[in-house]
Amino acid sequence: MVGRTIRCIYTIFCILFFLGMTIHAQDQRIADSLAIIYSEGNLQGEGLMDVLRDLSYNELRDPDKALEYSEELIRLATKANDYHNLFRGFRQKAEIHLQLGNFDSALEAYFKSLDATKMAQNINWQGSVMTGIADTYSEMGNSSNASEYYNEAINVLRTGTDTIALAISMLNAGDEYFKARKYDSALVYFKESAAIFEQQDYLIGKAYAMGNTGMVQAATGDFEQAKSNINEAVAILEELEDSYAISEYLTYMADAYKEQGDTDTAMEYAQRSLQLARQFGIKQQISESNLKVSQIYEAKRQPDLALSHFKEHVDFRDSVNNLRAVQNMADLRTDYEVSQKQVEVDLLNQQKRNQQIILASVGVLAAVLLWFFISIRKEKRKSDELLLNILPEEIAKELKEKGEVSSVRFENVSVLFTDFVQFSKIAEESDPERLVKSLDRYFKKFDEITAKYGLEKIKTIGDAYMCACGLPSADPDHGLNTVRAAKEMAIVVSESLKSKNGLARFDMRIGIHSGSVIAGIVGTKKFQYDIWGDAVNIASRMESNSEPGKINISETTYEEIKEEFECSYRGEIDVKNRGALKMYFVN
Repeated sequence: MVGRTIRCIYTIFCILFFLGMTIHAQDQRIADSLAIIYSEGNLQGEGLMDVLRDLSYNELRDPDKALEYSEELIRLATKANDYHNLFRGFRQKAEIHLQLGNFDSALEAYFKSLDATKMAQNINWQGSVMTGIADTYSEMGNSSNASEYYNEAINVLRTGTDTIALAISMLNAGDEYFKARKYDSALVYFKESAAIFEQQDYLIGKAYAMGNTGMVQAATGDFEQAKSNINEAVAILEELEDSYAISEYLTYMADAYKEQGDTDTAMEYAQRSLQLARQFGIKQQISESNLKVSQIYEAKRQPDLALSHFKEHVDFRDSVNNLRAVQNMADLRTDYEVSQKQVEVDLLNQQKRNQQIILASVGVLAAVLLWFFISIRKEKRKSDELLLNILPEEIAKELKEKGEVSSVRFENVSVLFTDFVQFSKIAEESDPERLVKSLDRYFKKFDEITAKYGLEKIKTIGDAYMCACGLPSADPDHGLNTVRAAKEMAIVVSESLKSKNGLARFDMRIGIHSGSVIAGIVGTKKFQYDIWGDAVNIASRMESNSEPGKINISETTYEEIKEEFECSYRGEIDVKNRGALKMYFVN
C-alpha cells in the first residue's frame, strides 16, 4: 500500500530532525561501526543513549536487535527521567514495529512516546508522534482514526517551528486521500508538502513527493508521466539506499506498464519489488508484491503461477495479525473448562463436611452453572450476530468450522459502485458531524435496498459504496436485481435533494458491470469479505464515467437486462487489458 512508503520518510525526518542530528538515510555500515563501540562498554550517560539511538535507527539486517537497542535506550532514559531520550526510544520502537507489521505494538509505543512529548511540552515532537499514530491506524485500515490524528497533527505542527514535520504529515494525509480515490485532494496535499521540501532542499522528501505524484498519475491513466516521475523518484532513492520505499514504488511501475499492455516489463518491476521485500523481510510489502506478480501472471494467462503467488500474498497478509475473533472463542472455551474443574474441586471438598451442605451446594451449583451456561449462550449469540454483520452467513460458518476461509471464483456476478459527486468539496464546506450523519443515512438506505434484492454489501470507501449480486450464492438474475437495486438507490438520493431534513445533499453516479470475480476474506483483524478481478475494475470505471443521477452499465450487464429495461447506448471507453468497452445508460 501507498502508506507504508511514507513511513520510511517519516523515520528519516522526524527522528533525526527533532533530535538535532545530521539528516541521512539509514545505513547498516553505521550500525556495524557503532556496534563495535557499544560492545566495548566504555560509554555512559548521554553518550551511551546517543549511540543506542543511532544503533536502533541504522540496524537494518536484524529488527530484533534494533528493538533491543531501543528498549535499552528506554530503560536508561526512564531511569534518568530524560523525556527527550524517552521520546526517542519509544518513537524508534514504534517505527520498527510498524515496518514489521506489528500494529498493536507500534500503537502502544507511539502513545507512550506521545506521553513523553507532553511531559517535555514540545509541540514539534507531539505533532510528529500524532502523525506516526495516524500512519499506524492508516496501515490497519482504520481510516476514521487515521484522519482524526492527521488533522490533529497538522493543526499542532502549524503552531510549531518544524516545517519538515508539517510537510510529512500533509504527505501522509494525501496518501489517505489517495487510498480513498480522492485524487484531486491527494494532489493538493502532495503539492503543498512538495513546496516545503523544495524550499528546504531535502532530496528524499522531494523524491517521495515525486513518487506519490506519479502514483496519482498512474491511477488516473496518465501512465507516461507516471513512469517518468516514479522512475526519477526510484533513481534518487537508490542513491539513498532506501530499499523499502523502492520496493513499493516498483509495484506502481509494474501497474503502469501492465495498464499499457507491456506485461513483460511489468513483471520485471514486480519481481524486483518482491525480491527487495523478501531481502529485508517486510511482511506487508511481500504480500503486496506477491499480489502484483499474481495479477500480472493472470494477465499473461498463466493461472498456475498466478494462483501460487496469490496464495503467498494471502499467507503473508494473514501473518500480520492473528485471527483475533477465533482466538477469543478459543479463550472462552478454555475459561469455561477451567471453571468447570474448579466447581468439581469445590464439590468434593463440600462432600467431606456433611450431606446437608452438599445438597444445598448442589442447588447453588446448579443455579451457577445454569447462569454460566446462559451467559455463554448469550455471548456466543452476540459473537455470531457480530460475525454475521461482517461476513455472509456461509462464509461466517466456514470461518467458525475451519478457522480460515478459502477464496472462491464466481463466474456470474454483477458489481455495483456508487460515488457522490463533488463530495470532497462539500466535505470541506460542511460540519463534520452533519456530514457523517448524512453518509450514515444514505448508506443505511442502501443496506436495506441491497438486502431487499439479494445483493451482498462488500464495503464503503469514503463516500463510495460497493456491493455485488451473485455471491456467495449464485443468482441467475444477478444483472436484473443489481439494476433494480441501483434504480432504488438513485431514487433515494434524488428524493433527498428535495428534502429539508437538514442533512447534506448530493448527486450520485452509479456504475455496474457483470463478469467473474474472486471472493474471500481480507485481513486477520476486523474481517472484511472482499472481491477482486477485472469485473471489479471495470465496474469502477463504469461509475467514474457515469454522470450525476445516471446508472452507467457495461455491455455484459446490458445483455443481462435488455429484455426488461430500456437503455441508451452512449459510446465506448478504453479499459486496461480489455480494449474498448461499450457503455449504456439505464433509462
